Amino acid sequence: MTSNEFRFFLSCDINLPVTFRIDRLEGNLPLPINSENNVSTEGRTAELYVECALYIDAAPFGLPTRTRLVSTGSSYSWNELITLTTKYRDLTAQSQLTFTVWDVSHGEGLIGGATILLFNNKKQLKTGKQKLRLWAGKEADGAFPTSTPGKVPRHERGELERLEKLVNKYERGQIQRVDWLDRLTFKAMDRIKEHESLKNGNSHLYLVVDFCSFEHRVVFQESGANFLFPSPIASTNDIVIVWDPEVGKINPSEHKQLKLARSLTRGVIDRDLKPSSNERKSIQRILKYPPTRTLNGDERQLLWKFRFSLMSEKRALTKFLRCVEWSDIQEAKQALELMGKWEMIDVCDALELLSPVFESEEVRAYAVSVLERADDEELQCYLLQLVQALRFERSDKSRLSHFLVQRALRNIELASFLRWYVAVELYDPTYAKRFYCTYEILEENMMKMAAGVNVEDDGFKQWQSLVRQTELTAQLCSISRDVRNVRGNTQKKIEKLRQLLSGLLSELTYFDEPMRSPLAPGVLITGIVSSESSIFRSALHPLRLTFRTADGGTCKIIFKKGDDLRQDQLVVQMVSLMDRLLKLENLDLHLTPYKVLASGQDEGMLEFIPSHSLAQILSENRSIISYLQKFHPDDQGPFGITSTCLETFIKSCAGYSVITYILGIGDRHLDNLLLRDDGRLFHVDFGFILGRDPKPFPPPMKLCKEMVEAMGGAESQYYTRFKSYCCEAYNILRKSSNLILNLFYLMAGSNIPDIASDPEKGILKLQEKFRLDLDDEASIHFFQDLINESVSALFPQMVETIHRWAQYWR
Repeated sequence: MTSNEFRFFLSCDINLPVTFRIDRLEGNLPLPINSENNVSTEGRTAELYVECALYIDAAPFGLPTRTRLVSTGSSYSWNELITLTTKYRDLTAQSQLTFTVWDVSHGEGLIGGATILLFNNKKQLKTGKQKLRLWAGKEADGAFPTSTPGKVPRHERGELERLEKLVNKYERGQIQRVDWLDRLTFKAMDRIKEHESLKNGNSHLYLVVDFCSFEHRVVFQESGANFLFPSPIASTNDIVIVWDPEVGKINPSEHKQLKLARSLTRGVIDRDLKPSSNERKSIQRILKYPPTRTLNGDERQLLWKFRFSLMSEKRALTKFLRCVEWSDIQEAKQALELMGKWEMIDVCDALELLSPVFESEEVRAYAVSVLERADDEELQCYLLQLVQALRFERSDKSRLSHFLVQRALRNIELASFLRWYVAVELYDPTYAKRFYCTYEILEENMMKMAAGVNVEDDGFKQWQSLVRQTELTAQLCSISRDVRNVRGNTQKKIEKLRQLLSGLLSELTYFDEPMRSPLAPGVLITGIVSSESSIFRSALHPLRLTFRTADGGTCKIIFKKGDDLRQDQLVVQMVSLMDRLLKLENLDLHLTPYKVLASGQDEGMLEFIPSHSLAQILSENRSIISYLQKFHPDDQGPFGITSTCLETFIKSCAGYSVITYILGIGDRHLDNLLLRDDGRLFHVDFGFILGRDPKPFPPPMKLCKEMVEAMGGAESQYYTRFKSYCCEAYNILRKSSNLILNLFYLMAGSNIPDIASDPEKGILKLQEKFRLDLDDEASIHFFQDLINESVSALFPQMVETIHRWAQYWR
């Protein structure tokens, strides 16, 4: 068949009876009225049936057909196949089907009717699902033109009707299927349907009918017609889309061949198979796929075929396990045997095996065995996500749960954080039982620990110390509420805080025994210094508290009540992880990963870092440089400050520019960009991540004009150095993209706002930021262009887009 040809059937050649399926009724039935006493009979279950009849040229043709009665409360679904005696070859262009819905629960009550033409205006037979609007209280009319058309009038059609038309095309295979995009689209459509339903109040009833489909389009043609006069469709150049009913279905022949090819009896042959040059290239390409990518049939088959030769390639294990048909017991058994003999994978890949994609308990147990090789410092980097991974386990007392508890027993800092991470999840009703089980196991095991040489190793005392952290946060919540209720300015609230600490709650100024700080369990705190404690000027009035430490020093924290800090906790954890990854490559960008701990759904604490916001600095000084000159003056240095201070500023700007770009941090302004006296810049307040931003037209990179000016402007050597640091950091973090993606994937089930709203979409946005399709050199050019675009927006330009980006910082 050439590209100019298309295939179709003529209706006069189809010697089959007219067939269709009556699916369901959508919408809310009107409340029936009892005619005797004129009262509503709300709560009564309706008993409905559908009567359908065929009309040819406005005259009834054959006897009407009825469906069975259904009475299922608010949902009416027949799903009944109707076959008429009339055949398709007997139809005319004006053939119509009428549908009338009756309620027999209280006499013979008419619900409504609708009529539909069997051929469209192009003389093509209608196929697939049709949604007909019922005319309330009217019996379907078979006249031509009809008075009860089921088609929604064009002027009343909205977004919902347009989407339903596209879904119909999608189901008939006329729209290409893209799995990940389809899932996102259907979720968005459900939200639109819900919104439209609330807006319109379900004022109409709809009957859904599914018409029979054929291998090709069916074009109307009368029997014995004169072909000297071609039908309109044959004389035009309109493209006729041909529907393939087998699109998306499993081909039995291919499935059989696949089973034979993967047969375990071929194991002896497969052991000796080596990939060719092209196959090796394909395998290497597959191994570079991000963990979020699904393998297609050919890729799965290729990895299975060469599974024996891939056992020495540790990166291949996660991809191999994705291609296993776990429903096949024998195949799953062989896969597990190979997994035990495979080259030991990295911890990063073990995290992928704990994602919801892998349900096999043996696979998840193998992942835990790999995690056992990680030291405490590395494990703490992933602890937040490992706690979230408990959601995907098949039992409450899983191998992962026991592993986390056993490691916590050996390290009090891990125990403290594990306890907090689990405690916060107890607010989730779906998984509260599972997290409480882990909490109990930790408590029981820690209480059983006997005291060693050091009395501090006594398990009972250690657990009591951790419990006292919860008591402390409860008291701080009470203080926060009392202070917030004080009328007057901030000074009066500060006086109330100090009054409480020196009066009713004086026990907080000197603890009976030192307590481990919730933020840094390695630090022992002994009480609050009331004279140095204060309150921030903001809507929630966070507390700024100074604690004495057992070694004679102090530590300052910020306590917030009324704000969900779980998202901030995740972002700061990522900043800390990225800082670690950069330092492993000998690149220290002087980041400030301050500590954050969410102690509840709307409360938590943050480490206080002495600093000033750029807004405050610029209001009190001419520029950032003027501010830094106060602390690091140097007449011989660049811009009158020491070269060390400028270098620190440039590096920290570069680090946070890259990290905020990758994580899609939004809502950046001069109040949440802070600067320390030594020149280190850092970001706070991460209410918007993964591309969300309350401001329109956010620039790709979060750079403000004052930052660039502090480097000497966009033409200076220091700005060039800034770009160099950015590109170097970007390429280093791209190498660890799988680790970062895996950690976010494990957070998919969490209640963090910007992830919970649409986890799949958020992770795909994160993946896009890494530009994994580029090599290192191309990624440098890409990132330099990104910086140039963002910086150009900060200076006077006569371009609309750039003008909008410049408005972002105002």
